[in-house]
Amino acid sequence: MKANIDLDVGSKTFASGLLPELIAALRRSHPGDLIAVVGAEKNIGTELETWCRFTGNALVESTVENDHGRWVFRHGTVPLESNRPVGSRLWLYTNFDCNLSCDYCCVRSSPSAPRRELGLARVKRIAREGAELRVKEIFVTGGEPFVLPDVGEILLACAAAAPTTVLTNGMLFAGRRIESLLALPRDRIVLQISLDSATPERHDLHRGAGTWMRTRQGIGRARAQGFRVRLAATVSSDREAEEFRRFLDEEQIAPEDRVIRRIALRGSATEGVALSRSDLVPEVTITAEGVYWHPVGAEDADLFVTRDIFPLAEAFAAVRRALEREGEHALKLARIFNCA
Repeated sequence: MKANIDLDVGSKTFASGLLPELIAALRRSHPGDLIAVVGAEKNIGTELETWCRFTGNALVESTVENDHGRWVFRHGTVPLESNRPVGSRLWLYTNFDCNLSCDYCCVRSSPSAPRRELGLARVKRIAREGAELRVKEIFVTGGEPFVLPDVGEILLACAAAAPTTVLTNGMLFAGRRIESLLALPRDRIVLQISLDSATPERHDLHRGAGTWMRTRQGIGRARAQGFRVRLAATVSSDREAEEFRRFLDEEQIAPEDRVIRRIALRGSATEGVALSRSDLVPEVTITAEGVYWHPVGAEDADLFVTRDIFPLAEAFAAVRRALEREGEHALKLARIFNCA
């Protein structure tokens, strides 16, 4: 992970001069900047994480190799999303292969990525147990779910359990895939289609030449078939976000059908908002490999929770226990500075 400031601390620890170095780095940085700490003392990682939490910063990457370590923390915190009960939103990564190679994909999907398929049988069981657990929403993502030949059956199983949103680039609504689309219940399925800009230039820069036009055609096809379409833009700045809002106003897109999010510094991205577990309200996310804390890091070790998907109730409980541990850690830190 590229940092704004690289701090080589040699063999210093918190007992031997590391703290002044960190304070000096914060003073010459700005909120949101990434600071890399490189040192020969591998054991400072735990203390650095504690210091980050105590000072309102976030440790976002940790690498220890041979006799050296490198830790990256972000100056300041990212505002949390609105709180939701764990398990109320359930994310399924049906696959990781995709017809596009977007340069900021948080899970490195591409045409050459291994499929790592969740599979229809597991999806059906997840949906059945999810309904029993009163899951309120299911989100189906990838990769590109519509590259799967059985995507229609997958979405029918999910929609039977809870209202379902499928995240797609909207470019594959043709042939047998449009037939799969036609069989889906319009009152239970929302299509969230990725469109990053009002004109082709920025969208195509990230996703490939000609993709903006094909996505617009896909949006038109979906609407013509009676589907509710939500438009989702991934942007790199407030200016880009404001430009897209004006476009949505002109298109008369309802507020509930707008998603504007910043690029996350995960996966293929080389810049964006660096997010740690403590920045993210957990949303149970299931892939072929297991259960993750949040969909933005559904292949990253720091957001991995458990390999056991079933029973689903236990997977939910594992995420809740992990959240409780986060809370306990915060309370311990809060007791560090007691005046009486």
